[in-house]
Amino acid sequence: MEQRATQDVSPYRVYSRGEWATLREDTPMTLEPDEIVRLRSMHDRLDMSEVEEIYLPLSRLLSLYVAATQSLFRAQQDFLGTKDAKMPYIIGVGGSVAAGKSTTARVLQALLARWPNVPKVDLITTDGFLYPNAVLEREGLMDKKGFPESYDLPALLRFLSDIKAGRRPVRAPVYSHLIYDIIPNQWVEIDRPDILIVEGLNVLQAGRLPRDGKAVPFVSDFFDFSVYLDADEDVLLRWYVDRFLTLRGTSFADPKSYFHRYARLSDKEAIATATSIWNRINLVNLRENILPTRPRADLILKKGESHLVEEVALRRL
Repeated sequence: MEQRATQDVSPYRVYSRGEWATLREDTPMTLEPDEIVRLRSMHDRLDMSEVEEIYLPLSRLLSLYVAATQSLFRAQQDFLGTKDAKMPYIIGVGGSVAAGKSTTARVLQALLARWPNVPKVDLITTDGFLYPNAVLEREGLMDKKGFPESYDLPALLRFLSDIKAGRRPVRAPVYSHLIYDIIPNQWVEIDRPDILIVEGLNVLQAGRLPRDGKAVPFVSDFFDFSVYLDADEDVLLRWYVDRFLTLRGTSFADPKSYFHRYARLSDKEAIATATSIWNRINLVNLRENILPTRPRADLILKKGESHLVEEVALRRL
């Protein structure tokens, strides 16, 4: 009885994979098989059926949301008598390390950019707003990289505020996963997109509210829609270890890699090292900072061990 009462008051409608797939209706497939291969991240299970059954229904839903938001924006302009620049629609994609955020963000970008009206769709990751390693080392935060305190939050908030205000162009720093650091004096310019996808670990983080009621902006305040990639802890650990093992022969093998010292580890040593890193850093961040933000998402994609989405939860309006 108590479980039924909890479901009745849930802010989400929950769909099985099959139920969600029917919501695609006549949304056309605009991606080719070779494109899907290029879009997926290492070890991610992304194929034509995953796009058809999960991401095409989501693309259809987002097309409705974007149109409704743009209509509301024009209505507000008429009411205020203003002629502001167009307001970009911002989508946040969050979740744990190894959950598949990058793949989801890239697939959404590819699908949304091929809507009939051909919108301009840009994608950034919040990695570019991490403090440089020199700052993290000085502040004793290298083992907290990816935690909320490791980001230059004021810079990220200014960036999103400028995007939402329609300013042009807006610059974001560039992060290199090879050297595990911000690349000095390199920027990516975002020039008034119709849609901007923002991917990162802590994009739905809220933080403690002030007692005096002053306005405190959060990254998610600038989102029009948000997606959380969800999976069980033991599954995420397996995916993280599998990825670590593969990276020994790819990016870790590059002498320029920050993690080059791991390239020659045996399987046993690599598994132990990856598990230790996960338990000391990523699991702590997941439990303390990332997982608590899951209920703030508009859509939750729950993945199973095979990397396939098994359940979709959509926030009620």
